[in-house]
Amino acid sequence: MQSSNHRLRDMEQHHPLLSAGADVEMGGLGAGVMVGGPHSGHTAGNRTLWFIQDSCGMVCATMTWFLVLYAEFVVNFVMLLPAKNFWYSLLNGATFNSLAVLALASHMRTMLTDPGAVPKGNATKEYMESLQLKPGEVIYKCPKCCSIKPERAHHCSICKRCIRKMDHHCPWVNNCVGEKNQRFFVLFTMYIALISTHALGLSGMHFFTCIKVQWNECSDFSPGVSVLLLIFLCLEAILFLTFTAVMFGTQIHSICNDETEIERLKNEKPTWERHMRWDGMKAVFGGSPSLLWCNPFTGLRLRRLLLLSHSRRGGSEFSV
Repeated sequence: MQSSNHRLRDMEQHHPLLSAGADVEMGGLGAGVMVGGPHSGHTAGNRTLWFIQDSCGMVCATMTWFLVLYAEFVVNFVMLLPAKNFWYSLLNGATFNSLAVLALASHMRTMLTDPGAVPKGNATKEYMESLQLKPGEVIYKCPKCCSIKPERAHHCSICKRCIRKMDHHCPWVNNCVGEKNQRFFVLFTMYIALISTHALGLSGMHFFTCIKVQWNECSDFSPGVSVLLLIFLCLEAILFLTFTAVMFGTQIHSICNDETEIERLKNEKPTWERHMRWDGMKAVFGGSPSLLWCNPFTGLRLRRLLLLSHSRRGGSEFSV
């Protein structure tokens, strides 16, 4: 009769979640323990504001805000305010600024929302006994954060946590995209793509209009400054539109197929019940299709946020 260790090794060799090379990049799976199950562990941060103290991520997030605000400056002060048509300026200004606010709000929600982190150090004997699992069930331990690793969780070396349904770590939002904040990341890419398209359209219209008249009549800035500002805006809009449109498409494809980018790249065979197409969209965005899907402020409780602003913990992330 085999020992428990031998039985454990046999299960590790045959269980699809325990492939030796499956988690090399993101930290790997620890030794299996014979008392758990694939959905062990609890999500952390339900009462905290999540923030990753990563230098590269903070720089990229700051650059994102700077570039969006730069686009607002050029659109409002170079193109719309000097325009002679009041309704043209009003309608385009309201549309562009509303989309920009929604984009920045989506960015903040993506950056400051716990993506689905598994609590650190919960792989203790007391905790595993409290799970009251059936004999023979297997759980997995991450050796890097010493946590019980749920199914479809991967370890992020930047967040230093295992993240449920981790899609990827995005430095532009200074956070992982995972189970709890994927919807906000999708909204962020969508709104950035929309304001980039709008900015390109306004820039083209402005160039066309100013060619027919004197440049001094088109803007309060000198012709040279106006042209440089518009050229930089167009380059920015093209780059942002290309990047966010591709990311938006891949995210929608992943949601509709219930497969994260990591799972797709590693060609992992699904061992979970997949939510396809609209079921996947409902699982990520919540409820039936409605305009609330496009609202990044859904579920935001400012009062609780202010009450929590007095507490803080150090580490790779902190709570406020």
